[in-house]
Amino acid sequence: MNKRYLKHTAVLAAFSLLALPAMAHPGHGEAAGFLTGLVHPFTGIDHLLAMLGVGIWGGQQRRGLAQPAIFLGMMLLGALAGMAGLGVPGLEMGIAATVALTGMAIALALSLPAWLGMGLVGLFALAHGNAHGQELPATSAAFGFMLASGVLLLTGRLIGQVMAERVVRVTGAAMTAAGLVLMGMN
Repeated sequence: MNKRYLKHTAVLAAFSLLALPAMAHPGHGEAAGFLTGLVHPFTGIDHLLAMLGVGIWGGQQRRGLAQPAIFLGMMLLGALAGMAGLGVPGLEMGIAATVALTGMAIALALSLPAWLGMGLVGLFALAHGNAHGQELPATSAAFGFMLASGVLLLTGRLIGQVMAERVVRVTGAAMTAAGLVLMGMN
């Protein structure tokens, strides 16, 4: 590794320390609608980084659209469970851990067997969906956060495919640092 690469990694990691706690998580109640759901994934650094990260990691692997599809499907299942009042213990810590783990997978350019990678992404999605479903129990809000999540996943995928591998890996290192900071805040 050269000094410039290390310097860029350090700068991005330092910026990740500015990560705010999950601001997407205040209770919105039954009055939340499509627009609230649409904005929701963009207003919490944990959800934003996790969805972009899953997309970037999938883009690195260039395996088609199965990974984003699995994420969205499992997120919907998690959301339905959350809407039904089924919570996951340690959910916030788990969501922060998904950011750190996804960042690590990106930084290491981790290539897992397809079934294992999709299984991990599915577990991550269940957690994120459950949080969304608990916070935004209205069906119209679910349509909004599913659409926003799809946009974030596809944006991340594009980043993972077109950005230089070094930049992508540094981004992964910064996401890992952000996830660790978020875990420390829980």
